[in-house]
Amino acid sequence: MNSPRLTHVALFVTDVGRTIAFYHAFAGVHVVHDRVDGDVRVAWLSENVEEPEFVIVVIGSAPGTANDPPRMAHFGYDVTSRAEVDAIALRAATAGCLVEPAHDAGPVVGYYCMLRDPDGNLVEFSHGQSINPRAANPSH
Repeated sequence: MNSPRLTHVALFVTDVGRTIAFYHAFAGVHVVHDRVDGDVRVAWLSENVEEPEFVIVVIGSAPGTANDPPRMAHFGYDVTSRAEVDAIALRAATAGCLVEPAHDAGPVVGYYCMLRDPDGNLVEFSHGQSINPRAANPSH
């Protein structure tokens, strides 16, 4: 098994536009993907306009408190195959830390499972979840 590669961190924010402006002004990031899921705006921010290796996913939903973090605020790791996602999910189930079993969530999210670390933080392991804006936005 190859080592998982950290590809994104997902943050819940009250105002996606304001968050984009802040990270652009202070960290020089660019919007590489922007969509609305239902009524929730989701944007991906990266230092690289082309071929990003890491993105900050900002989700337009109020953040939780320190004792009640938002359900999907997480670290996201990419693995090389669906079988690797399945193997991680099986190990996590055995260890009692599997939150969401492996499943396919479509072309943008891909095949993933969700674990909880010892402090309650969520960690996603996925395959087929490209952070390349061309793959996420075929019209670009």
